[in-house]
Amino acid sequence: MTDLSIVLVSGGMDSCVTAAIAARQSDELAFLHISYGQRTEARERKAFNDIADFYKVEKRLDVSIEYLARIGGSSLTDERIEIAPADLESKEIPTSYVPFRNANMLSIAVSWGEVLGAKKIYIGAVAEDSSGYPDCRPEFYEAFQRVIDTGTKPDTHIEIRSPIICLTKAEIVKKGIELEAPLHLTWSCYRNEVVACGTCDSCALRLRGFERANLRDPIFYSN
Repeated sequence: MTDLSIVLVSGGMDSCVTAAIAARQSDELAFLHISYGQRTEARERKAFNDIADFYKVEKRLDVSIEYLARIGGSSLTDERIEIAPADLESKEIPTSYVPFRNANMLSIAVSWGEVLGAKKIYIGAVAEDSSGYPDCRPEFYEAFQRVIDTGTKPDTHIEIRSPIICLTKAEIVKKGIELEAPLHLTWSCYRNEVVACGTCDSCALRLRGFERANLRDPIFYSN
């Protein structure tokens, strides 16, 4: 039986490196991209398709859960809330947190996984972000695994894999280079769709990762 894995691919660096790892560990990949009304939705979708093309993935599902934008509460989906400049030392939940987003996304992945007969779901969560995002913590995925085990068919056996969750951004960059992941195709910026801002949390974490890895980020920044 083919070992099929679903990979949640946002189009960002973390999901790209996760896809590169999944490609080494699986017979076949299916890529899932989920938009939720975020500011950079179109640019992230382009990155998703570019990465899927790179890995020659034929099974792709691109869906929208724009109800998260209607629910609100995040600067990524509500333009009335400012995307604050990066503060990488802060322990507060940033305005970019989308309430319970990853649970919504994993639920869709599990539904698709049951239909496809997938054995694994890969997600590029990173615990380095967890001081800001509660749904990036290892214990969140341990709990969600129990939800999957309890709430699916008896013959469904889907394992959540978060292979970079304990890595720093610098280690993720190095892993991506090691696996020849197409980091030049990725998009991380929360604000812009043409040139990355360089000042939002996501850009700042990415840039710091490349700096600490002593490597140059292949994408361009306005700052």
